[in-house]
Amino acid sequence: MDIAKIQIALKELGIDGWLFYDFHNRDAIAARILNRDKSKMATRRWFYYIPTEGEPMKLVHKIEPWQLDSLPGDKLIYLPWEQQQAHLRTILGNAKKVAMQYSPNNAIPYVSIVDGGTVDLVRSFGIDVVTSADLVSTFESHLSEADLKMHIDASVPMQMVKDEAFREISRRIKAANNPTEYEIMLFMQDTMHKNNLIFSDGPIVAVNEHAADPHFEPTEANTHTIKEGDLVLIDLWAKFNVPGGIYYDITWMGFVGTEVPEHITKIFKVATDARDAAMNYVKANFANGTSIRGCDVDDVCRKVVVDGGYGEYFTHRTGHNIGEEVHGNGTHIDNLETKDERYLINGSCFSIEPGIYMPDEKIGFRTELDVYITNDGKAEVAGPIQYDIIKIMSLD
Repeated sequence: MDIAKIQIALKELGIDGWLFYDFHNRDAIAARILNRDKSKMATRRWFYYIPTEGEPMKLVHKIEPWQLDSLPGDKLIYLPWEQQQAHLRTILGNAKKVAMQYSPNNAIPYVSIVDGGTVDLVRSFGIDVVTSADLVSTFESHLSEADLKMHIDASVPMQMVKDEAFREISRRIKAANNPTEYEIMLFMQDTMHKNNLIFSDGPIVAVNEHAADPHFEPTEANTHTIKEGDLVLIDLWAKFNVPGGIYYDITWMGFVGTEVPEHITKIFKVATDARDAAMNYVKANFANGTSIRGCDVDDVCRKVVVDGGYGEYFTHRTGHNIGEEVHGNGTHIDNLETKDERYLINGSCFSIEPGIYMPDEKIGFRTELDVYITNDGKAEVAGPIQYDIIKIMSLD
């Protein structure tokens, strides 16, 4: 945590301070930004206030007075609730506007963490509570050069896992031992573990109508056996099993055959054209120094799908922030599920993953790559990009 940098950001945004609040370790954003250990007991409310000018202030309960000892600043201790509220008013000083992990109308749920009652309490002091979303994007989603390298390095084994999954499908079918979606998922999990990769869940292996469900999860009970003529969607995400590992997240598609039907190729090209339009929009704007928002990128991508005649089948945002969590708290590529008006920043990473899901036709498509912005403002992609559906039965 760099107090000076936070104070500079607060000044630029015209905010008097950033008020962190937590109860029972609910705010993972606060834990990461303040570099706190979430494994420690936290049964009482605490506040940490960083003003635009001056030293931070801590407010902790008498039972847990050590709660914020790792952080700089003077400390006030409370016991009765009346004292807690009085001390909170004191540490906020003459502030008129403070940022908290709050989002008006829950527009960005990733940062909408502070409960409404606590927001009411701060507002009762005559203080305007504003969203910390831009601050969170700056201090939570910014990746160092070492972080970006971990993302890039993870692309190598992850692309290999994807390639081996498609080959395993081919090998098994050629041996008259057709695999299930679930078995290929387990094969991928085992291969990732062998390459020191960890993941929260998944991967997704989905054929036909299962591919038309964006978040299909294969299990022993619901799995399909993969056979010739099937359209296969594979979505995998993982990071190296090291402290501070950064996720890599991709989706590729294959067809179980030696040739891909024309109508499948046609729909997939709409998705790849949309992906590339968004990717190129990001690259061009960063190259000329123009600031762009997550919602702007979503608009560019979605327009291609709509113009291609498949807009009703693109049922999720274009992409999400990526960091130590596969779905991070920085700017998302979204003007559908939310209107994410935060700007994309140097040192951030996010997916671009348009999808076309047609359950009535029992097919679904998604193509996904990760864009990372270097700290000197260049938009790059790690690993190969898919343009043609893999002909699975042509694989060795």
